[in-house]
Amino acid sequence: MERLTLEQYREMVNEILEFKNQTGMLPEYAIVDGKKIRKEHYIDMIERVNKFILEMGRNPRTVDIKS
Repeated sequence: MERLTLEQYREMVNEILEFKNQTGMLPEYAIVDGKKIRKEHYIDMIERVNKFILEMGRNPRTVDIKS
């Protein structure tokens, strides 16, 4: 898996935020459909999605795991 659907991405972000709210820290990795995504990669994904939304005015359909 090299990319996530928008639904998979949103679920991943919700799990990351839930973990952060419980522990006060970001998790070292997120797991989506059995694939481990390291912290540096999911932070990059979130930044790219936010930039896309600001520039394009809509959500992306998919999100590449690595830029």
